[in-house]
Amino acid sequence: MVPLKLQALFCLLCCLPWVHPFHWQDTSSFDFRPSVMFHKLQSVMSAAGSGHSKIPKGNGSYPVGCTDLMFGYGNESVFVRLYYPAQDQGRLDTVWIPNKEYFLGLSIFLGTPSIVGNILHLLYGSLTTPASWNSPLRTGEKYPLIVFSHGLGAFRTIYSAIGIGLASNGFIVATVEHRDRSASATYFFEDQVAAKVENRSWLFLRKVKQEESESVRKEQVQQRAIECSRALSAILDIEHGDPKENVLGSAFDMKQLKDAIDETKIVLMGHSFGGATVLQALSEDQRFRCGVALDPWM
Repeated sequence: MVPLKLQALFCLLCCLPWVHPFHWQDTSSFDFRPSVMFHKLQSVMSAAGSGHSKIPKGNGSYPVGCTDLMFGYGNESVFVRLYYPAQDQGRLDTVWIPNKEYFLGLSIFLGTPSIVGNILHLLYGSLTTPASWNSPLRTGEKYPLIVFSHGLGAFRTIYSAIGIGLASNGFIVATVEHRDRSASATYFFEDQVAAKVENRSWLFLRKVKQEESESVRKEQVQQRAIECSRALSAILDIEHGDPKENVLGSAFDMKQLKDAIDETKIVLMGHSFGGATVLQALSEDQRFRCGVALDPWM
């Protein structure tokens, strides 16, 4: 029989998606007072659906598909979650947070004990998003492309509601997972052998001291801008017909992206630290025609 206190904790955590939105720049150290822990747990899980018990469907007319793309090996490889208008919505929904390590990374970001990550994985590891995994791209149109940069402590799937909403309105959205250690967690493969056996090398959030914050954040935002440009280059190479290997071995046929992007409508969007990344990248890469900085922070 599950102890009464543990039952109460599970009930508490199950209520979290109904609470107020989360500000990713809240990186203060963990305080063991129950009220502080409660509010931090509330905050992170509210990102699941912006006040919904599950991530909402897009409000546009297009069914939405998604897939993961990783090009190259090592920590300089390109890693994105791709949302796109799909031919149909007939396939299974996609798991929101696909690996336990992301929950552990969130516990590091929040400054909570690792057991919190284990509990969150237990409770929310099966939560899905209304996007069909590897569903075929809806062809016959050219779509605007949005490259999205996540905020501090986030990763490529946290903003699924935004990606799905935009894709349902006729955008292709490539959400970059940054390797500057501003993500709660991310992974790469060292080489082809590691990819074949799914031996992931994980990078977790770097906790930055106050006295080194300015120099570290400057270095990180510069790396983030480069990663956004690399993601754009990789996607445009595919759009131009240059074959690339997805080291994740996805069933998604990347040839579908050929001639599918309107290169006159390429946008860079980001939230919080991703908003600062937008400003940095726009000053360096003229292929981005405009930028959208959501609550920028650095």
